[in-house]
Amino acid sequence: MEQNNLTNQKGQFGSNLGFLMAAIGSAVGLGNLWGFPYKMGANGGFAFLILYLILVVFVGYVILMTELALGRKTGKGVVGAYEALSKKYSFIGWMGAIAPWLILSFYSMLGGYCIKYAVANLGDAFHASWGVGDTDTGAYFGAFTSDMLQTVVFSLIFVVLTVLIVRAGVSGGIEKFTSIAMPALFIMLLITIIRSVTLPGASEGLAFMFKPNWEAFQGTGWITVLSVAGGQMFFSLSLGMSIMIAYGSYLPKDQNLERSALVIPFADTLVAIMAGLATMPAVFAAGLEPGAGPGLLFITLQTVFKSMGGFGPIFGFIFYTLVFIAAITSSISLLEGISAVAMDKAIEKGKTPDRNKIVITLGISIAITASLVSIDGLGANGFPQFFGQGCWLDAIDLISEGILMPLGACYCAIVVPTALVDDEVSLNGKFKTKAFYDFCIKFVAPIMMVIVLLGQLDGFFGLGMFS
Repeated sequence: MEQNNLTNQKGQFGSNLGFLMAAIGSAVGLGNLWGFPYKMGANGGFAFLILYLILVVFVGYVILMTELALGRKTGKGVVGAYEALSKKYSFIGWMGAIAPWLILSFYSMLGGYCIKYAVANLGDAFHASWGVGDTDTGAYFGAFTSDMLQTVVFSLIFVVLTVLIVRAGVSGGIEKFTSIAMPALFIMLLITIIRSVTLPGASEGLAFMFKPNWEAFQGTGWITVLSVAGGQMFFSLSLGMSIMIAYGSYLPKDQNLERSALVIPFADTLVAIMAGLATMPAVFAAGLEPGAGPGLLFITLQTVFKSMGGFGPIFGFIFYTLVFIAAITSSISLLEGISAVAMDKAIEKGKTPDRNKIVITLGISIAITASLVSIDGLGANGFPQFFGQGCWLDAIDLISEGILMPLGACYCAIVVPTALVDDEVSLNGKFKTKAFYDFCIKFVAPIMMVIVLLGQLDGFFGLGMFS
């Protein structure tokens, strides 16, 4: 089960800082910048945050630790790692490989939206014809999403950028890019926060986020809130799929796994809260109601930027650029996670993995699915829908975030031996949180993940299990 010399042909992180920037970049994505603030406000505000933090500590930390340890111990991607435990567990690995491939189909579309809006705000800053101009923000968004050619083009631009970074390798591509992109994201987020919280009426947005609303917990409501927080946590921390196992396989043996498993969720949660501070005060200051999903990101916030006068397009450009950075640092980890699986298969056959060929081939497949999701136009273009969802994005999200990720994480907690994690973490000194880890992985995490899975299914299908 130990790493072999051929594994290094896939690449390796050059430093612990580079690994942390890549892992945090994977965790910090679109879910942080629009999903977390809205879900927090709509599910009890600070009460939601408390449940989210509990899940991060008792479930997120231990699953993240397990996946990193499994990856580094085996030196393989998600499929090979589970097969190294037992061939009968390969199906868990394939679930972990399918989930990021599905996610990339709609993530690339939304990443393309971010590029479009950054360009449009830049156009407004220079009073160019390709800006938003005086067009109503809702009408502008509707016209864009229904323009199949334009949405496909921007989605493909995002896919191409993702492929270019990943094909450059672990150290020369992923690590180098995220080491620059993550500090830049943090700085732009701070600039946006300062402007957001200083707007007149911003205090209402702060209350929306941080004032506890215990009514959301009445009856079985706490299960619904727990499932929403759990789904957000899995998606945000990149758990239950291929990413952290792949990144763990690239981590040198002298790097401290326990410390990394603490730093990543802390940084991710911090950025999620910061994203709330950057968006919600501005939304309420403009007298708008917070909306869900792309509507909040591309209609409501664009309205906020238009209300700021001459400086609005500048802040709009900064904001959509930082959202793009968050999106692409996540998308490169998603692509790398499934690329690692293909490279492992080549190594198993005694071949030298051709990273360039593998990444481009996978990129083409993602470009096709992203184009299909884009032409659906969030359900606005009359395409047939499936799984009872209103658009292809929601249907794919149901399969990946709603089912495959919590199910994969649950299997991870059950089948990965605690002795494997103990051995791998202890390479870097004493396993300080061993007693806590053992208790959570055996008793807390599996139960919590089953509740989250049921809650996700209930939320998507409206089964009324918890009403």
